[in-house]
Amino acid sequence: MTYDLALKTHDSDQSHRPTGGLRRLTHAGVVLLASTFGLGALSEANAHPSATPATGPILAAADTSSDNMAGMPMQDMGSMMRPDAAPPQGVTGGMSPKRGVFMPSLQYMHMRMDGNRDGTGDVSTAEVLSQFPIAPLNMDVDMLMGGVMYGVTDDVSIMAMIPYIWKSMEHVTRMGSHFTTNSEGFGDFRLIGGYDVYKSGGHTINLSAGLSFPTGSTDERDDTPAGPNQLLPYPMQNGSGTFDLLPGITYSGRSDDWSWGGQINAMVRLGENDHNYTLGNVYGASVWGTRRWVDWVSSSVRLIGEVVEDIHGADPRLNPLQAPTADPNLRAGNFLSLGLGLNFLVPSGPVAGVRLSIEGIIPVVQDLDGPQLERDYVLLVGLKKAF
Repeated sequence: MTYDLALKTHDSDQSHRPTGGLRRLTHAGVVLLASTFGLGALSEANAHPSATPATGPILAAADTSSDNMAGMPMQDMGSMMRPDAAPPQGVTGGMSPKRGVFMPSLQYMHMRMDGNRDGTGDVSTAEVLSQFPIAPLNMDVDMLMGGVMYGVTDDVSIMAMIPYIWKSMEHVTRMGSHFTTNSEGFGDFRLIGGYDVYKSGGHTINLSAGLSFPTGSTDERDDTPAGPNQLLPYPMQNGSGTFDLLPGITYSGRSDDWSWGGQINAMVRLGENDHNYTLGNVYGASVWGTRRWVDWVSSSVRLIGEVVEDIHGADPRLNPLQAPTADPNLRAGNFLSLGLGLNFLVPSGPVAGVRLSIEGIIPVVQDLDGPQLERDYVLLVGLKKAF
């Protein structure tokens, strides 16, 4: 079966394309972090008007061994056994294990995308097919991420993560035929170092810097109506093909039954991969608040902003006129999302210190350079334990 490749009628006017998104996000992120720090300090002062500032970091570990507890202030010992000591599941890092502490973790993610959008408005499948012979209908991404964090010193930590990814995308053609493509494999390996530059009175500021290594495939293939073993478009690949910088800054604070924080981070692509393109940079900012209800459970609310840039260059093996997913100029977007989470901690017994975290993320605003599949929701589930 063959398919005619009609020329795109997508308006060349890119006025709906996100402009100034990075500048707005960076400014908003700085303001949110500053506001969060100021409100946190006020809450801390009201909750502990005569308290002595803590000398240790906020700890996600719940190891109660004498080696890890020796010489630690009582206030820090209590923070280790709090369910809200760890940030919401979707936050990368944000924890400070003590020197010599290992913290393995396992995270599962499911993301659902359904329907197409251009700018902030929905686009029907018929409209997509008026521009392209093939239209994506929906996409599911499942990821299992294994990681480990290690406390090099009381102020310096290092974290390594490797994901395994499953992707599935359903399409329809102008002829009315439906087909699904799939890809599976390891993604890009990440190595991130963190340094607590400030710790006082329940407040911590952490600077992080990392590198993503191109271990994920950019050559995923599957059978399509065009033939067997066809190269899949950009969203179906499992890696970037480039080394990527991962800078970030995280603030966290706590009082008696509350904790809060904020983070600004980025993924900055370095160079061009072997197929003559570079995925767009990604810039993110989020703020959150967490309420401890009892000694073993807390809930969180998080506001998340994200700017994704278009792909630079193009894979010469893909035809950008065949489907919007093969067009490198239709990958950018601005996102504002809301995250709701639960953190559980086993406070005692043989598995004391095991943490289970759940977070669901739903989009509030999406401004996409489309037609492009819009996000429906993300579900995150994580387990971690310090040794």
